[in-house]
This record gives sequence, C-alpha cells and structure tokens, in this order.
Amino acid sequence: MPRRPPPRRLLLPLPQLPDELKQNRLTLTAILKSREPLRYSPAGIPILNCRLVHQSEQVEAGLPRSVTCEIPAVAVGEVAKVLHSKQPETEWQFTGFLATKRRFETAELHIVEIKETPRAGPQDT
Repeated sequence: MPRRPPPRRLLLPLPQLPDELKQNRLTLTAILKSREPLRYSPAGIPILNCRLVHQSEQVEAGLPRSVTCEIPAVAVGEVAKVLHSKQPETEWQFTGFLATKRRFETAELHIVEIKETPRAGPQDT
C-alpha cells in the first residue's frame, strides 16, 4: 500500500506588531561546552556551531529556583573567529538573538557579541 504524505499544517499569518514590541535579544552567561570546527559559507563567511551551558539561581513566583540549561548556538563572521579562539569549558557572556532554520524547530542562539564575565576576570582573550 502506498505511503500517504503527512497531513499539512495550516500556518496562520503572524500578527503584525509595532516595531517597539518586536524584541529578540538574549544575554546569557554560559560555559562554552563544545564547538564544532570552524567552517565557511560558500561566500567565504566563517561559521561556528557550538553548545552553551548555563547554570544559575533565579527567583520565580517569589521562590528560588536552580536553573541549568544547554542550548545550541551559532556565530557568524568575525564573532565566529573570536569564539573559535576560546577554549571549551570557559565562561563568557554571550549576547544575540533566537532563531530557527524552520518553523517549529528548536531555537538556537545566534551570537553577535562575546564578553568576559564580570566575575571571571581575564580568561584566554
């Protein structure tokens, strides 16, 4: 019996928001857990995929909560070269935005800036 294609999802248009409500910025202190080899796009732009691990204590509903998460991340351009020079298992402050390649996939952090963490002091800069 021939396989039937999966049912198509009805994609609803996203609501149009005013520019001041269109915010997608994330700053995260995390450990560079792992990184893939530096690669280049067909246009010669450096790209580096990596994984970040964050651990902290946050307050939720007035109660302390221990938070641990691991997220995929990607750096493009000069930021990819900078990230490639960093040693795994070191802590940094990453700033970027969340995006997916396709709708309904897991989001990844697109890193646009890397800084030393305030409490860590100089690392392998």
